[in-house]
Amino acid sequence: MKIPIQINENSAEPLYHQIENQLRSLIITGQLGEGTHLPSIREFAGALNCSVITVRRVYQDLENEGLLRTKQGTGTFVAQVEAGDRENYRLKAAQEAMMAAVQSGKSVGCTKEEMESLFQEVLKAIYAK
Repeated sequence: MKIPIQINENSAEPLYHQIENQLRSLIITGQLGEGTHLPSIREFAGALNCSVITVRRVYQDLENEGLLRTKQGTGTFVAQVEAGDRENYRLKAAQEAMMAAVQSGKSVGCTKEEMESLFQEVLKAIYAK
């Protein structure tokens, strides 16, 4: 199975984090449904052109969150995610992204008012589509 993960090698974000965030999003949005069999760690690492250790960490982190389950000898599967949990994951992911954006703006000297204005501009630009 081909999983649509895009890696940006020029990003400051660690590779495992890019993969983990995208895989989490695919699960939370239902694009990867419950019971979906994921590629083996070795297969996925080869497809992504990254280390087996990186994919193992992603799988372990998502399994610890309850999004994946591994059956010895069978493989790794998308776990059942309750609607309430799905909503919590979705909102948490959005909040973390906003926190990072605000921290980035603050680190370059943007005021709260500038950040609020930028946020409104971005919302208009994205939701106007």
